[in-house]
Amino acid sequence: MQAAVWGRVYDPGTAPSRRRASVRVEKLASSVTYLFIAYKWVLYANCFIFFVFVENTMNRTQLKRSKILGMALAGLDSVDQDGETETFLMRAIKITFVVALYWFISITMVFLNNHLLDIRELNAPLFVTFFQCLVTVGLCWFLHLTSKLCPGVVDFPSLKFDHKVSREVLPLSFVFIGMITFNNLCLKHLGVAFYTVGRSLSTVFNVILSYVILKQTTSLYALLCCGVILGGFWLGVDQEGAEGSLSWLGVVYGVLASMCVSLNAIYTKKVMPVVDGSIWKLSFYNNINACVLFVPLIFLFGEAPKVYSFNGMDDWNFWGMMITGGIFGFAIGYVTGLQIKYTSPLTHNVSGTAKACAQTVLAVVYHSSIKSLLWWTSNLMVLGGSSAYTWVKGMEMKKVQDEPQSKAKVQKNDSGV
Repeated sequence: MQAAVWGRVYDPGTAPSRRRASVRVEKLASSVTYLFIAYKWVLYANCFIFFVFVENTMNRTQLKRSKILGMALAGLDSVDQDGETETFLMRAIKITFVVALYWFISITMVFLNNHLLDIRELNAPLFVTFFQCLVTVGLCWFLHLTSKLCPGVVDFPSLKFDHKVSREVLPLSFVFIGMITFNNLCLKHLGVAFYTVGRSLSTVFNVILSYVILKQTTSLYALLCCGVILGGFWLGVDQEGAEGSLSWLGVVYGVLASMCVSLNAIYTKKVMPVVDGSIWKLSFYNNINACVLFVPLIFLFGEAPKVYSFNGMDDWNFWGMMITGGIFGFAIGYVTGLQIKYTSPLTHNVSGTAKACAQTVLAVVYHSSIKSLLWWTSNLMVLGGSSAYTWVKGMEMKKVQDEPQSKAKVQKNDSGV
């Protein structure tokens, strides 16, 4: 039966569909609002990166914004790290290019790996990781040969495989395998949107393992930052579970990946003297060991039959993506060093945090997901806590570096000189 309401024919059966449409519109409006908030934080983070860069390139001189702008417009000179004089504007352009390159390679690599790991017909994450390590070894040999043929064009350390060095690097290689494998498994099970929160505990493990292994204590402010990260992690897990898209296996992989990232940083410092302090030699030996160790793991976890029966083994598009993923995995190490060189370790960490925020927003937009306010809050807590921890540690390092100079000045004044 139909009833006339306000001059219109009203069908009671259409009420539920209208309510569902209204709910969808409200959720869409909420999603747009949350995305706007996230984009705003990305903008704030990039502005912060620029001013941190200014602080470092200007030798930490206190400058007003009007003076900085005047220097850029007037083209005043500054001295870069190589001792060459260049304009402030030119250096700012270089910084912008390097940071943009880091963001592009890092975000593209994550999305590309997520696509490769989501191929259901293959379902062989260890094989994908193994192939990327193989590509890295091949690129190291290629650059080594190119540097010999064109010494003035390509600068790359000489590589010669030494079994003794390989054995000494082996403990780090086990941690390295765990790090890249658990990273990819976390990405496979959690997706790009929740990937940042899923493996956000590396900072917390840095504090724990530094105390357990290196007996280094952490300040109260740094511990408070870790508390914010932990709160954001648990809130994110709770909200992902409330939406029905949580994979507890992915969370476990994320925690293990975070622990391996921290262990990798500790063991890298111990192994660096073995490879004469060369990060490229370390990458070469690490990936060779990883390729050897991955082979039995591929057979042990039953991925060999899956790879053999995969229909896309003769598809050039598949191998093109696999090779591209390996190239990007190799390139991320280079652009990371490049960003640190042109800015500072502090600025690099802040840039990485802002990149993670942009990466999360892109993933949500790409998959047309609708996330709650608390879900976005968990991401901001993780990113904000990580940025605050980086800032606190940077201030503590600066204080330690300034103490000898202040003591020297006091002694000089006391001696009356």
